[in-house]
Amino acid sequence: MSTNKITSKGNTLVIPLLIVGILFFVIGFGVGISGFLTPFLKDALHLTVTQSYLVTAAIFSAFVVFGSPAGWVIKKVGYKISIVYSLLIMAVGMVLFVPSANLASYPIFLLALFIGGVGNTLLQAAVNPYVTIVGPMDSAAMRMSLMGIMNKLAWWMGPVFLGLFLDLKNVQLDQVSFPFYIVTGILVALSVFMYFAPLPEVKAAGEDESDASVASSYAAGKTSIFQMPHLLLGVLALFFYVGVETLPMASIIGFAKSIFGENMANPEGYAKYVPIGMFVGYIFGATMIPKVISQTNALRLFTMIGLIASLCVIFIEGEWAIYSLIAIGFANSIMWGAIWPLAIADLGKFTKTGASLLVMGIVGGAVIPLIFGFLIDFFKTTEVASTADYKSAYWIFIPAYLFILYFGTIGFKIRKK
Repeated sequence: MSTNKITSKGNTLVIPLLIVGILFFVIGFGVGISGFLTPFLKDALHLTVTQSYLVTAAIFSAFVVFGSPAGWVIKKVGYKISIVYSLLIMAVGMVLFVPSANLASYPIFLLALFIGGVGNTLLQAAVNPYVTIVGPMDSAAMRMSLMGIMNKLAWWMGPVFLGLFLDLKNVQLDQVSFPFYIVTGILVALSVFMYFAPLPEVKAAGEDESDASVASSYAAGKTSIFQMPHLLLGVLALFFYVGVETLPMASIIGFAKSIFGENMANPEGYAKYVPIGMFVGYIFGATMIPKVISQTNALRLFTMIGLIASLCVIFIEGEWAIYSLIAIGFANSIMWGAIWPLAIADLGKFTKTGASLLVMGIVGGAVIPLIFGFLIDFFKTTEVASTADYKSAYWIFIPAYLFILYFGTIGFKIRKK
């Protein structure tokens, strides 16, 4: 196993992980606030179905458009300054929500979402490889799980904080400006904190071509990132992973309504089920990897859990099918952190470019749910989708998990052949 080095000597893992943990916590807090208000703003603008699809496109197209430039930025200024830039870009996106609300402007709303997506793209391209290579590669999933715990804890606190200022059951359009100003201020303050924080720069093994002692023999003879087949398979694995992570959260309320009827009480209560499953999985990853189980074996095990849970969703009747989506959330929890180290292993000088390519796989969060929606429309014979229609569309889980399982067992080893 190759070793990574921290260019700022004398620092332990505690300091950088604490700093990045604060970053994940504050970002989760901001996402929790904006995630609650954005759907409200979307409804207040009275969007058509086509326009609502453009909302999703605006968010996820940023990962494709800015994925490659993000790698260039990180190579030029390093991980730390890239994180600072990403926070400032996200702050611009957040503050643009204010005029979109005040003017009820759909174009400004789309622009705000896209700019926020650009900032998020740069942040993901910087912080994920940083957490992966700041310590031993065989415990990267454990560190990612710790970051996930910080993020989800703060994410749940966002709406609670909003309740101090707003009546969450009756949010008025003229009231949303202040919370978005709060999020903007949080992001700007965090960027200042990150600029002055003692966050050491890191390099993957072989990334510094002048250091022959850690040179990656695998990457040394390569001239293009596209000559790394295990990376390309990793991009596809992340594509499927983000898709199957997003789909349960996006569909569980509609699935519950199909089971209990459109007039069921508090369907929104089911929205917390999948994140709870993920949170439990993060705790498992943080405490068990690599002490009890390696991250590679954990990836295989959790993918099998995802496959079994998917079949339960499809074949089990009633409320237990909904509970199976909690198991899918649990299964998805460690996949992100386990796929990353396998995909960027031995990239050497291509590490930052590879990270930006991996981030582009996040577009799966838009594509897979969109395909799921098309499948429901294809199968349904009535105006309102039935439980059977949902179950038929949920078969999309199976090929996605099978590919992730392939990558975790065979695909990542291609570089060794």
